Amino acid sequence: MNTLIDILKYILPAGIVFAVTYFLIKSFLDNEQKKRTIDIEVSTKKIITPIRLQAYERIVLLLERISPNNLILRVNKPGIMAFHLQTSLIKTIREEFDHNLSQQLYLSSEAWELIKNAKEEVIKLINTAAAGLNETSSGIDLVKIILDMESRIKNTPINIALEYVKNEVRSIF
Repeated sequence: MNTLIDILKYILPAGIVFAVTYFLIKSFLDNEQKKRTIDIEVSTKKIITPIRLQAYERIVLLLERISPNNLILRVNKPGIMAFHLQTSLIKTIREEFDHNLSQQLYLSSEAWELIKNAKEEVIKLINTAAAGLNETSSGIDLVKIILDMESRIKNTPINIALEYVKNEVRSIF
């Protein structure tokens, strides 16, 4: 019995020291892991934030470039026929959109849907305007109809998408 008490005199304090040491080291390692995780998050944000902001800038530029007013100024040429202008406008819209497809990675799904909708609505506007013209109509005739139709739309899909993107950027940054 004495030997059992002698053994417990040594084992019990050693067990307590071991338990305290174990919990101190575990606590220290957990804190270090949290610090590393925070450092990784901070460094990732330093890299991703400028890229994401640039994506929003490119999307705003896309929306501005495919708006009928700006699009017509860039694509319309003197003496062009309405059919050729129509195909050039639609081709330019699709090229602009395709060039910025990768930006959807950095935008919300709602923003990207609004952007796709804006693109499709502008194409629809151009096609609707061209549908009322004949083969011999000039590009100026098409331009007049497009601008007239757009002026009757109070809140264009381009403006809706632009406003949504701007608000999304403001809420994130």
